[in-house]
Amino acid sequence: MLRAMVVDDEAPARSELAYLLDEVGLAEVAAEASSVREAIEKLKDVHIDLIFLDVNMPEVNGMQFADALDKLKNPPAVVFVTAYSEYAADAFGVNAIDYLVKPVETERLKQALIKVNQHFSALHKLTSNERIPVEKNGKKILINTEKIHYVMAKDDYSYIFTEDDRYLSTISLAQLENRLGSQGFFRAHRRYLVNLAYVIEVEPVSGSTLLLTLRGEEDKIPVSRRRVSSIKKALGL
Repeated sequence: MLRAMVVDDEAPARSELAYLLDEVGLAEVAAEASSVREAIEKLKDVHIDLIFLDVNMPEVNGMQFADALDKLKNPPAVVFVTAYSEYAADAFGVNAIDYLVKPVETERLKQALIKVNQHFSALHKLTSNERIPVEKNGKKILINTEKIHYVMAKDDYSYIFTEDDRYLSTISLAQLENRLGSQGFFRAHRRYLVNLAYVIEVEPVSGSTLLLTLRGEEDKIPVSRRRVSSIKKALGL
């Protein structure tokens, strides 16, 4: 499930798009912002795969923001949502995935989300051999991300669990979420990042939460209450 941010200076426009996204079901709204400045602040705390971005906004406009995002190492995908059709050429000049003109229709939004998923699938093929540096017995080791079952936060560091071992990484959980979020990893809890490919059982527990059983792992991974709906969608439940 894609984690989206809606950036628009008009609250009704944000609400309408959030409603449509919930209806389509291919992305969840993880954050909203009424300005580029607010969006930048929220990007520091929340992992975002996709930004729905208006063009005309106060102070910094959407095109300037998209251009800045495009220069990042792992930028979120951008889909423009605006009342003006004349900026479409400029939008693709900053590598936007799509350009939607208000009022947005459900089917057109679905097409845009399919394009975004195709974009991330292509990226995943390019990065599936990415390796994460870890430490074990005083040695530095590189682990292929596809071998990682889950990650657990340990202060500013992380423990990385594979089928047969546990490793220490000096990369924080938040940083790993940013790197692995497009590769099928899901932030199930503030302390846990899970590779959904290894989830074999989902167990409801008291408090409207869940426990995940991963293939090859004895310990079960808790899902925080606010993430239950999102992980069910991500798993197709």
